Amino acid sequence: MNTTDVVALVTGANRGLGRRFAEQLVARGAKVYGGARRPETVDIPGVIPVQLDITDPESISRAAELASDVTVLINNAGVSTQANLLDGALEDIRLEMETHYFGTLQMIRAFAPVIDGNGGGAILNVLSVLSWYHPPTSGAYSAAKAAGWAMTDAVRAQLAPKNIHVAALHVGYMDTDMVSYIPADQKTDPGVVAELALDGLFAGDNEVIADELSRNVKAKLST
Repeated sequence: MNTTDVVALVTGANRGLGRRFAEQLVARGAKVYGGARRPETVDIPGVIPVQLDITDPESISRAAELASDVTVLINNAGVSTQANLLDGALEDIRLEMETHYFGTLQMIRAFAPVIDGNGGGAILNVLSVLSWYHPPTSGAYSAAKAAGWAMTDAVRAQLAPKNIHVAALHVGYMDTDMVSYIPADQKTDPGVVAELALDGLFAGDNEVIADELSRNVKAKLST
């Protein structure tokens, strides 16, 4: 895919990994929409701010109407409540699933017809090493990301005939606000992750595994 012809929408583009995705897409020559609940926080030169809450179907519909020329969707927006499944607040567990599974799915349902109408393109879902590894201390997040992994595989097969490639990004801790409590030496540079993910997406890879932790966990799944 020639990135100078790409029109991309990045969710959660105002900070963290989403901001790095938006910056790198602009640097590669793409037209970029940056989605955020507060669009005024998207201050990246060359990025078009879009009001977007992926848990709000009306907000998603408005974004799809505004960004009607999109060919690449980066489903990056996320949340981490650190809720466990037995004792965590149910509203936190529901928020994880509403964001990482239903919100991402609603984005795909809204933008797949847009991408199809524009001749095809690609979708990248930002998942996690916790799609595969499920520590009880992150039960809600792990369950939501595992559901997102299954959903990614299912919609990949469904959208392939429409010339829409669907890829997954798996990564552990990154140096972002979401995991500010994790020691720095255990975290990966989100700029490096964004570069690897975009390279893999545009190369047609089904999965991008962006750090050693994720590679090690995947290698042990069969055992």
